[in-house]
Amino acid sequence: MKTRIIAALGMLALVPVLLFWLPKYCAAIFVGLMAAIASYELLYRTGLLKHTRLNIYSAVMAFGVAIWSFFGCNYPYMLLALVVYYGLIFGELMADLKNLQVKDAFFCMLSGMILPFMLSALIRIFVPKDGIYYIWIPFILAFASDTGAYFTGMAIGKHKLCPVVSPKKTVEGLVGGVVCAVLGMLAYGLVLQLGFHARVNYLSLLIYGLVGSLGGVFGDLSLSVIKRQTGIKDYGNLIPGHGGILDRFDSVLVTAPLTEALLLILPVVV
Repeated sequence: MKTRIIAALGMLALVPVLLFWLPKYCAAIFVGLMAAIASYELLYRTGLLKHTRLNIYSAVMAFGVAIWSFFGCNYPYMLLALVVYYGLIFGELMADLKNLQVKDAFFCMLSGMILPFMLSALIRIFVPKDGIYYIWIPFILAFASDTGAYFTGMAIGKHKLCPVVSPKKTVEGLVGGVVCAVLGMLAYGLVLQLGFHARVNYLSLLIYGLVGSLGGVFGDLSLSVIKRQTGIKDYGNLIPGHGGILDRFDSVLVTAPLTEALLLILPVVV
């Protein structure tokens, strides 16, 4: 527990450095490195695909998605990168048809494109004007939901939510997580209103809390499915006491793109 707390405090201390003291491209590089490591964790650490070149292609592509997000999602360049990535993957399949299967190509697409695109929503939220105010939302959603679910489940949890995938999660914990996420969003709205004189849409924040909390739980469970089927406890040991990138940011993988979408559909500030 002590190691876990120290690691959490270290990650927390890194946040203001990336958000306030360093140029924004440093945050993009950091998220890109996270995405590249997550790609390695998903393919190699799970044993789904231990193929050196395909692992490298996927990690490089994952990093590139974050950098692409920083530069405003310039479509032509990403389209070219996607074609090259596709060519490399299926080129490997053509060269080694006996040992590689089509499912391996889809594992690469998941680790090199889909999950990095979801995680890189953090960059797409942060880079635009006023992004510094909105980048906190996916983390508040994930943290408040996880904390509320943990303590509510410990106190009154009786009914298992998804026992095969995550035996410790309960329906009561899910409800507690939703309540805490909603309260966290409303509290953040007060911070924006009182501290920055923003005109806050509290109904939108309520929806953020509800949808974001449920999305975070789904993100956690979806990555737990992979762990259960591949027989691993953690995706890695990069973060002491927490596991790997995918262990620590499983909820954020979903809350981040949900936040990005909701900011476009239901603005927080009116």
